[in-house]
Amino acid sequence: MLNFEEFFTVCVGKWKIERTYHYLLAGQVEKSYTEYDVSTLEIAQKQQILSISALNGIKVDLARVDANSSLPGFAIAFNTRSETGETLSMSLQALFVPDTCVTSDTVIQEIPPPTAAAVDSTAETIRGFYLRDEGYSEAGAIAGRFTYQPTRQTLEMTTYYKRSVAVDQMRIVTPDLRLRTIITYQRPANIEEPPSIIDLVGFGVERKQPA
Repeated sequence: MLNFEEFFTVCVGKWKIERTYHYLLAGQVEKSYTEYDVSTLEIAQKQQILSISALNGIKVDLARVDANSSLPGFAIAFNTRSETGETLSMSLQALFVPDTCVTSDTVIQEIPPPTAAAVDSTAETIRGFYLRDEGYSEAGAIAGRFTYQPTRQTLEMTTYYKRSVAVDQMRIVTPDLRLRTIITYQRPANIEEPPSIIDLVGFGVERKQPA
């Protein structure tokens, strides 16, 4: 069983990824191949992300950050090629801040999650903010929510974009094998309504390459 910090340590390295995307509303299926290069975040990179998030009201209480909660994260650079020949290259940084590490004046707005992101609260479940300097679907810094379940070695990230809601689940099966699922919903006009219309479902097998 991987604890919170160990999960991110295992993620560091080069990964080769094969995915299949099902565009349900369009009735299309597409396959893609991706190469990921994942590295740990430097202190300066973490501080930059925290500075941006503080401007958006998410503030970290450094006194609460200790050996049991070191604010893990990673820097990602990837290249993707679809079966139709389309390519996409991108790099971003992501930091994971447990709710126990934010200041008392940080407002945690619990938007109703879609069914795919519903997780039972247990003593082991870690919840927090998923902070990025760049979004996937929309440009600019963005904050989402995450849960981590140690016994399942599963990290789940939910991001509310302006037009969609993305639920990205990453499960470590062995140190060199991850399973990935991605579900994208249309974002409801009513903020109190949980997303229910699914636009995309993606499945991936991710293999870590020898160092």
